[in-house]
Amino acid sequence: MLVGSIAKNTKSASVLSCILYFPMLIFSGATLPFEVMPETIQKAVSLFPLTQGIQLMKGAYLGLPQENIYLPIAVMGTVTVLCAGVTVRCFRWE
Repeated sequence: MLVGSIAKNTKSASVLSCILYFPMLIFSGATLPFEVMPETIQKAVSLFPLTQGIQLMKGAYLGLPQENIYLPIAVMGTVTVLCAGVTVRCFRWE
């Protein structure tokens, strides 16, 4: 919704979506294991909401103890609220 609200047409919306989504998908831990990434990249991508969700699901599936469940939920919630707010403010009805 956020990309659709700022894009001028469907082609530019597609390009913007790819630019935003593919790095998040690659570095989230879904395609490249989070544990094998260099520590500096791990710190940067740990702020991605997709990374937070994947880490929670991985821990739940493997039965690992969750030390701090509130941080991933806070990151995902904050990104959701910010994106929803920007979308509502910038959405153009055409």
